[in-house]
Amino acid sequence: MSVTNYLNQKILNSDQLITKPVKQISRDGYFGQYGGQFIPEILKERFDRLTQAFFEAVDDPQFNQEFIDLLINYVGRPSPLYYAKRLSEHVGSKIYLKREDLNHTGSHKINNTIGQVLLAKRLGFKEVIAETGAGQHGVATATAAALMGMKCKIFMGKKDYDRQFLNVKRMELLGAEVIPVTSANQSLKDAVDEALNYYIQNPQAYYIIGSVVGPHPYPSMVRYFQSVIGNEARAQILHFEGRLPDYVVAAIGGGSNSIGVFAAFIDDPDVKLIAGEGAGQGIDSDKTAATLTLGKEIILQGMKTLSLVDENGQPRPSYSIAAGLDYPGIGPEHAHLRDTGRVKYYPITDQEAIDAFHLLSELEGIIPAMESAHAVALAVKELKNKNVLAIINVSGRGDKDVERIK
Repeated sequence: MSVTNYLNQKILNSDQLITKPVKQISRDGYFGQYGGQFIPEILKERFDRLTQAFFEAVDDPQFNQEFIDLLINYVGRPSPLYYAKRLSEHVGSKIYLKREDLNHTGSHKINNTIGQVLLAKRLGFKEVIAETGAGQHGVATATAAALMGMKCKIFMGKKDYDRQFLNVKRMELLGAEVIPVTSANQSLKDAVDEALNYYIQNPQAYYIIGSVVGPHPYPSMVRYFQSVIGNEARAQILHFEGRLPDYVVAAIGGGSNSIGVFAAFIDDPDVKLIAGEGAGQGIDSDKTAATLTLGKEIILQGMKTLSLVDENGQPRPSYSIAAGLDYPGIGPEHAHLRDTGRVKYYPITDQEAIDAFHLLSELEGIIPAMESAHAVALAVKELKNKNVLAIINVSGRGDKDVERIK
């Protein structure tokens, strides 16, 4: 039996492939002390309807089968788990790359947008909206909306709009209206704020949040749709190596690709889970996005979580060379996993990420997204000469970043 056939058999079994929100996710949306649903009263009825629909959908075999069929036949899953021989020799550990960059649209974001557009269709919506930083979530949302014949609006910080213009053009080609946000820091947080304002004022629109952030049920929902990454990786590494990895490595901004790959290994205490966050110009500078290193508890965009804050306890601007990591907050499950020690989070500077961007390109012929380069940089630092077995989640491809990297 070929590996592809083997994995396709795994992928068709939704109980094995898709991690249902039972063990790590509570129905009220709390992860330890973090999470919850802090929303205006005007949104309560809409969120109650969304929450009920989501939990009904994940228990519906027909919904799951439609989702899985699209993952296989449209997205191109399963994504390969590739043994990176030259990178392994350079690092001194055996490293596999989970190739989410090979998905349709070029990143892991498509997993979640396909799932949420199916949920929007189930609820009868005709219009979807989204925020985006690096543009990958925006492209994936525009793609899924085009597939389902829905109107689509994408909110993007003006700073990201300018530095990720290739993805802006891709979204527009897919029929989406891209709205540059010029308020505050003109980055991902501001795009989220603007999308939330539009959502409050336009009940006909379904909001596709791109990461494991926001009010319940979004952190649980995005986790569910992204858990395909870890479930595939687990089946693949067992097939290739006959055992689980010693380490699983990912980059983290809001936290969707990392929770997606970590989900299948959280209950395996011998598997070390580590994530690299955007340290920008250093954690001692004011140009950083190292939330899990520096963040404080706060209510942010509908959830209790950690965020970078100013002297008044308000969210302060973040910075990372990777637009997808340039966010002052973090998904509430990650805040909980940090507190419990199950996942270790490390700051990775811009320069370290740039060096890793070049390294993977030159050693393996794989140009990673600048976000993914943070995970590669962390692996190079933490796994050096340890002779361990590891998986790095390459969450996206780097076409969008090439013009900006020297």
